[in-house]
Order: sequence, then structure tokens, then C-alpha cells
Amino acid sequence: MAEAAATRLADPDVEARLARLDELLEGLQSMPGPATRSATEAVGLLTAVYGEALARVLDHADGQLVTRLADDELLGHLLVLHDIHPEPVEHRAARAVERLRPAVRERGGDVEWAGVDGDVARVRLTAGGGCGSGCGGGGGEVTAAVREAVLAVAPELAAVEPVQASSDRSAPPAFVPLATLTHRGAR
Repeated sequence: MAEAAATRLADPDVEARLARLDELLEGLQSMPGPATRSATEAVGLLTAVYGEALARVLDHADGQLVTRLADDELLGHLLVLHDIHPEPVEHRAARAVERLRPAVRERGGDVEWAGVDGDVARVRLTAGGGCGSGCGGGGGEVTAAVREAVLAVAPELAAVEPVQASSDRSAPPAFVPLATLTHRGAR
């Protein structure tokens, strides 16, 4: 087992190979001809077979292992790619927002998951310190980072849109004791 781990690729190496694969596939798609169609079909068939193999691994795994596999960044992306991720899209997207929350709070703002409406994720973004979107670091940057993080784990969603934070959520409802209401007329 230790020998197999030594031959594993580090995440940056995986990312470099994926980027190169994207370049090759884009180049392949731009070339006309039967060889291109055959190569593209071969890649599609190979991807489908690997997806089936991965689905069978999930079928044989217990719940704890399935969770660990889904939590691995590379495997999680492959599970999404093959439409076999065990976690619902809304949970994956909400978790991505929660992971970003500390970084957004460091900038004086906040981000909260607001749910899914059809195929659109909704997030509640607030800027901190009375600062609007024009402040250093900018709300646009935060919105883009949230959008990228959510769509990376939930590409089934078409978009990520901010919703306005409700102003009445910040002030708790006033409490008026019942005795105050009933004794006013007695004075």
C-alpha cells in the first residue's frame, strides 16, 4: 500500500494534467474529419466505462466510505461528472458556501446559503463595516468567489445569484409584556 501511495499524483500534478487534457480535447474538437470523430467517441466511451466502474465502487462501499470518497476533491468532481454523487446538489452547494464563510467574514462581510430556486443557487451576501461593493476587495470579488465555489461542486446549477439580506432579520422583535397591555386603561 505504501508503494502505491508513493506513485500517486499530488493535487497540483492532477490539476496540470486536467488542464492539459482540456487543451487536447479543445484542439481535437476543432479538427474536422473521421479520425477526430473516432477519437472523440473513444474518449466518450472510456469516460462512460470509468464512470460505470466508479458507480460500482460506490455500490460496494459502506456509508462511511461513500462519504469519504465524496469528500475527496478529485473523487467528488468525478462523482458529479458521472451524475452519481451521493449528496444532493443543495447540500453540496450549501457546504461550499459554509467553507467560504470564514474568509468573507475576515473581509468584514458575511455569506449565507439561501437555498435553490429551480436551477439557481441563492446566497445572502452582506458587506461589513458600512462598506458597499466599492470597498477594497469588493463585493464583486466575493460574489465571483462564491459563484465559482458553488458551481465547482454543483455544476448542475445554472447560476448563483445573491439575494438581499433582510433588514428586519437584524433587529429582534420587540417583547411587550402582557401585563403592560392589560393595565394601561387602569391608570
